[in-house]
Amino acid sequence: MRASFRGEAKPIERLFDIAVRGETAPLISVPKTPWAPQLVQDRADVDISDPAFDFVRSIRVFEITYQQRRNSDGDCNSWGAVYMGTYGAQGDYSRRRSSISAVPTASDLTVPADCRSYWHRSVFVEWRDYEGSYGHEEVHY
Repeated sequence: MRASFRGEAKPIERLFDIAVRGETAPLISVPKTPWAPQLVQDRADVDISDPAFDFVRSIRVFEITYQQRRNSDGDCNSWGAVYMGTYGAQGDYSRRRSSISAVPTASDLTVPADCRSYWHRSVFVEWRDYEGSYGHEEVHY
């Protein structure tokens, strides 16, 4: 099922439409004067620095890998890697190394107190919508 917007779409409606349909951003931004197209590359074709778009900057993406097991000598071995991604003022995405302790409690990651075999691998995304309500989603793979 497809939905379409009637009339001129607001910037937030256009962003939603792109996200839902999986379209890529256009390469040309057409201003109100159609005879002066402007090449747009490596940036959004809308200005999202306004506080109305704070929900974009609230999105945090965690790439989580953690494993724990007891080795043949009886020692407990654990290993984990967490990367946290965020969005900047114009929607630019960046990620950096983080820690297990930075993973939000809403995640399914549960480091066992005892040393049993445990393996967790997921992408956890959290956000605050335009009304300030908290939301999250986790995909295990």
